[in-house]
Amino acid sequence: MKKYINLYEKELYNCIDFWLKHSVDNKNGGIINCVDRKGEVYSLDKSVWMQGRAGYMFSYLYNNIKKDKTYISLAKSCIDFAKKYCIDSDGRMFFTVTSDGKPLRKRRYFFSETFYIIANAEYYIATKEEDYLTEAKKYFDFVYSIYKNPNLDPYKITPKFYSETRSLKSLANPMILLNVASVIRNADKTRKSYYDEIIAGLIEDIKKFYSKDFNAVFENVGTNNEFLLDNASSRITNPGHTIECSWFLLEEAVKNNDMELLGFAKKIFDSAFNIGWDKKYGGLLYFKDLLNKPVEAYEHDMKLWWTHNECMIASLMLYKYTKDKKYFKIFKKVTKYAFSHFSDKKYGEWYGYLRRDGKPTEPICKGHTYKGPFHTIRALSRCLIILKQL
Repeated sequence: MKKYINLYEKELYNCIDFWLKHSVDNKNGGIINCVDRKGEVYSLDKSVWMQGRAGYMFSYLYNNIKKDKTYISLAKSCIDFAKKYCIDSDGRMFFTVTSDGKPLRKRRYFFSETFYIIANAEYYIATKEEDYLTEAKKYFDFVYSIYKNPNLDPYKITPKFYSETRSLKSLANPMILLNVASVIRNADKTRKSYYDEIIAGLIEDIKKFYSKDFNAVFENVGTNNEFLLDNASSRITNPGHTIECSWFLLEEAVKNNDMELLGFAKKIFDSAFNIGWDKKYGGLLYFKDLLNKPVEAYEHDMKLWWTHNECMIASLMLYKYTKDKKYFKIFKKVTKYAFSHFSDKKYGEWYGYLRRDGKPTEPICKGHTYKGPFHTIRALSRCLIILKQL
């Protein structure tokens, strides 16, 4: 275990240092997320959900890894930037803004808001500043109301699909809300029963995406929970997403001593890993068609950093809670692949995208709209905590 503790601890601080050195916006606040392999900025446009992700992550590091004032200062900067510049007049948040906070893009999904919630909640845990908890509660209730009734969404934009023709539900929505509810519940103790009830409902919603016939979790199902097999976009599974979902579920199973839910989390992890692991080149494939038909998404056979991060967490958690050695073998297997292919020993941090054969796409980048100081740091820090417990 000591070998892995040393490995993960060293890698964690290398990744933290990379972002502290290259991404802090001392002029406007928040972080600059578009950086190349060396950490040089190639675009000043800012990802809004990355402000929330960084705000959460550096608060988490402060709360669980090291009481470093640099961490909590950066977290505050990201959250305050998001509150000042990234909220539209209807209450919904933008998706991207300029470096000084002018709006560029807004999207129909509410992920900017979800990461803003967990950032405020985790920052409140660190500082006990009530304004941040108030903001987290306000946006949680807002987003959850939209989830339950999309007609309440003030952002009236044309749907992605014609719902009269085909109406779909995405796994991403209940999955991310499960994690968000878990984080804010740790901060907002007075409403524990409220979050518990919501979490129970979200877990049931997530189960609807699992097909016994395919022993797999679909990314999308019909609004009546039907599995649509006559079109390519409805047949896909994302192994990394399912694996991430499995550890969200596992946390709740352990918290409530729910052996049935633990079994379900284990089952979907096993299925996703078996479906996703590339037996020829190693690593997790991004998308698979559950009828083994061609996949429309061009990145379907690429290897992405975050799917491996989630597998590191989930496999180690399963080993901790089941004592089944096969999960530690998977943890070691994924660690070996990820550290040898994604980790950049020369400039620090991780490559984001690899081709199927494991070579990074070029020009290499370390950060962009979708990648920043979140998945890798979350995985390294959480695994380090578990390894020390083991």
